[in-house]
Amino acid sequence: MGTSCSSGIRKAIMGGGSHKVCVCGAAGGIGQPLCLLMAMEPNVKELAIFDVNVAMVPADGVAEDLGHIESKVKVTGYSLGVDQPPKVHLNECLSGCSLVLVAAGMPRKPGMTRDHLFKVNADIAKGIVEACAKFCPQAVVALIVNPINSIVPAMAELYKKAGLDPKKIVGVTTLDCVRANKFVSDIVGCHPSNVEVPVIGGHDGITIMPVFSQEPMAARIDQSALEALDKKTQDAGTDVVNKKNGKGSATLSMAYAAARFGRAVLSGMSGKPAVECAYVKSEVTDLPYFASRVEFGRGGVSKVLHYGSLNNYEKGRLEEVKVQLKSEIQAGLKYAAHGQLG
Repeated sequence: MGTSCSSGIRKAIMGGGSHKVCVCGAAGGIGQPLCLLMAMEPNVKELAIFDVNVAMVPADGVAEDLGHIESKVKVTGYSLGVDQPPKVHLNECLSGCSLVLVAAGMPRKPGMTRDHLFKVNADIAKGIVEACAKFCPQAVVALIVNPINSIVPAMAELYKKAGLDPKKIVGVTTLDCVRANKFVSDIVGCHPSNVEVPVIGGHDGITIMPVFSQEPMAARIDQSALEALDKKTQDAGTDVVNKKNGKGSATLSMAYAAARFGRAVLSGMSGKPAVECAYVKSEVTDLPYFASRVEFGRGGVSKVLHYGSLNNYEKGRLEEVKVQLKSEIQAGLKYAAHGQLG
C-alpha cells in the first residue's frame, strides 16, 4: 500500500510537457513556491527562473534545489546585476517562452504612497516587459506586480506602441477568486473545488468585486452575510499582512493562485481552452481595462467574456468599482504616454 501511495504522489509531479515558462522574481517570497508549483506542472517542459544578484537567495541555488525533485522539467537559473538591463542580458532565459510570470517588484512598505509604489514597480516591470517584447513577443506576460490596476495598462499600452498585442499583457487576479471560493466553502461546508466565484473589476481594495450571485453555493448564504464576505475578500491581503505582523504579505496563497492561472494559460496553449478571471484590455465596460472571465486558447487570450447579470447590490458595487478603477487606469496610461519600449 505504501508503494502504491508513493507511486501516485510521484506521478502527480509530472512535468515533461511542451512549454517553456519563465518566473521573474524567482528567489522571492512568491517566486520560490511559484517555481516549485510550475516545476510540477504537466504542461511544462522547461522552467527558466530569474532574479537579481542581490536577492537573498541566488537564482542558481533555487534552480539547483528544484533540480532535485522527481520531475522531468529542466530548470535553469539566471541572475543579473541591478544595473544590467534585462533586454540586453535575458535572451537565453526568455527565448522560446510560452508564459512569463512576473513576480518581481517591491512590496508596499509602511508610509509608502501608492504613487511611489507604482513608479518603482512600473520601472521594474518595464525592464522585464522590454525583454519579453524582444525575446519572446508571442508569450503571455502575466503580471503579479502591484499596483496591478495601473501597471497592466501601462505595460499593455507600451506593448501596443511597439506594435505588439496588448492582450499578451495580463494581470493575475486569480487570488481574489481563490479567496472568495474558500470563504464561501468554509461557510456552506463544501469543498472549495465545488465553488467558482467570478471576481470582476480590479485587484485592489474596493475594485475587487466578487459576483456571489453567479455561484449556486453562495445562494445558501444570506445577502447580508454575502455583503460582509465581499468586504472580507477586499481586505484579505491586509489581513495576511497584519497576521504576519508586517513581516510579510500573501506569498504562499499568491503563488498557488499564480500557478492556477499559469495552468489555465498553458492548458489553452496546449489545445484545451480554459477560463480564468484576469485583468486585461477589455471592452466589456466603458473602461479600457477590466477584470472578468477570460478564455485562454493557443495564442493566449482568445476571448474576454462579459461579466454577466448582477443583482441590485452588485450593480451598485460596480459603479463604485468603476469610479476608483478609472483613476488607477489613468495613472497607467499617463506612464505609457511618456515612454516607450527600448
